[in-house]
Amino acid sequence: MTTRISYLLIIFFALSAAEIQAQDTLRIDFQTFLSKALNNSGQIDYERQEVELAENRLDQAKAQRILPSVDFSSQHGLVPGVKSNVPGLAEDEYYLDPNLRNDWDNWAIFTRFQLTAAQPLFTWGAINKAVDAARLGAEAAQYSFEAKKEDLEIRLFELYYSRVLAMEIERLLEEAQDKLDQIESQIEDMQEEGDTSLDDSEIFKFEIFKAEFEIQKAEVAENMNFVRETWNYILRNQENEVYEPEVRFLDPVSAEIEPVDFYQQSAFSNRPELKALNIGQEATRTYISSLKRQNLPGLFLGGYLNFANTPNRPRQSNPFIQNNTNLLSGGFGFTIRQNLNFLSMKANIERNQIELNKINYAEDATKDGILLEVNNNYRQASLADVKVKQTDQALVTSKKWLRQEQLDYDFGMGDVKDLIDAMKKELELKLQLKQRVFEFNSSLAKLNKSAGIPLTTLITN
Repeated sequence: MTTRISYLLIIFFALSAAEIQAQDTLRIDFQTFLSKALNNSGQIDYERQEVELAENRLDQAKAQRILPSVDFSSQHGLVPGVKSNVPGLAEDEYYLDPNLRNDWDNWAIFTRFQLTAAQPLFTWGAINKAVDAARLGAEAAQYSFEAKKEDLEIRLFELYYSRVLAMEIERLLEEAQDKLDQIESQIEDMQEEGDTSLDDSEIFKFEIFKAEFEIQKAEVAENMNFVRETWNYILRNQENEVYEPEVRFLDPVSAEIEPVDFYQQSAFSNRPELKALNIGQEATRTYISSLKRQNLPGLFLGGYLNFANTPNRPRQSNPFIQNNTNLLSGGFGFTIRQNLNFLSMKANIERNQIELNKINYAEDATKDGILLEVNNNYRQASLADVKVKQTDQALVTSKKWLRQEQLDYDFGMGDVKDLIDAMKKELELKLQLKQRVFEFNSSLAKLNKSAGIPLTTLITN
C-alpha cells in the first residue's frame, strides 16, 4: 500500500513540474516585446534625460514670472549690552548720550532676519518670450528623443524576427534531416544488396553533403543560442520564464512598396529630426527676441523686511535713529532696472544668432542625408522584393524537380546523385527564401523609418 502511494505521489509531482514548466514558456507578440525592451533599455533612459532637462528649463523659465528674486538671510551671535551714566536718561533715548558704552558684564543672544523680494511688473514681454522659447526647446528635445527611439525600434524589430527566422530554419533543417536519413538508409540497403548502379563517387558526394549539412546545423544552433540569450538580456528575464515569439512563421509583410517620391515627401514631412530642427529654429529666434527685450528698462515692484532683536539692548523710538541690533522695519516701492553692459548684451545676441545659423545649416545637411537614406533604403527594399518573388518561383520549380527525382528513384529509374542534387537545391532555396523574406521585411522597415512612417504599420501577427 505504501509503495503504491509513493508511486502516485511521484507521478503527481512529475505532472505538476511538467505543468509548471509549460506555464513558464510565454509567447509574446512584437508590441509586447518592443514595450518590454524599451522599458528595460538603459539607452532610452539616458536619452530621456535630455527631455527632462528641457522640461526643467521650462519650469525655470516659468518660475521667473512670480517673485524671481526672493532672498532671506539671518544672523545670530552674542553681543554685550549698553549702559549710560547720564542720570534719568530713558533707555529709548540712549542715543542722546555721547558717552554711551558697552556693558561687558551683560551678554545676550543677537538675532536678525532680512527678507527682500522683487516682482517684475513690465518687462516688454521678455519673460513670456523666454517661457515660449523654453517650451519650444522642450518640444524639440522630445522630437530628438523620438528619433533616437525609432533607431532602437528598428534594431529590436530585426532582433524579434531574427528569432522567428532561426526557428523557421530549425524546422527546415529537421525536415531535411529526415530526408537525409531516408536516403542514407536507401544507400545502405543498396550496398548490402550489392547494387552496382550505385557509383562510389555518388557516395562520397553524399558524405560530403552530410558533413556540410552538420556544419549548417551547428551554425543555426549557435545563432539560436545567441538570439535567445540576447532576448533574455533585453527582456531582463529574472523569473526564469522562457519567452518565444508569438509569430511562428516568417512571411513577407503585406505592405506594398510605393513610388520613391512618396517616401521622400513623407520623410520631409514626418521625420522627427527635421521637426526637432524646425522647432529648434523657432525656439532660438524666440529666445533672441527675449534677449533683446531684456535689454530694455524693466519696471519692478520691490520690498524688504528687516527684524532684529537683542534683549539687553533697548529699541530706539526715534524713527531717524536705527539700532541695528533691535529693530523692525520694512518697505516697498517701484524700481526701474536697466542693464548697462551693452557689449556683453550684444555679444550674447550675436552668439545666439550664430546658433540659429548653425541650426539652419544643420537642417540643410539633414535633408540631404535623409534624401540619400531614403533613396538607398528604397533601392534595397525594391531589390529585396524582387529577390523574394524570384526565389519563391525558383522554390516552386525545385519542389517539382525533387518530386520527379523522388518518383524516378522509387521506381528504380533515377540516380542517387540527381536526388541529392534536387534535395540540396530545394533546401538551399528554402533557406534562401526565409533569409530573403527577413531581409525584405527589415529593408521595408528601414525604408518606412527613413520616411517617418510608424513601424506599427508593418506589424502583422
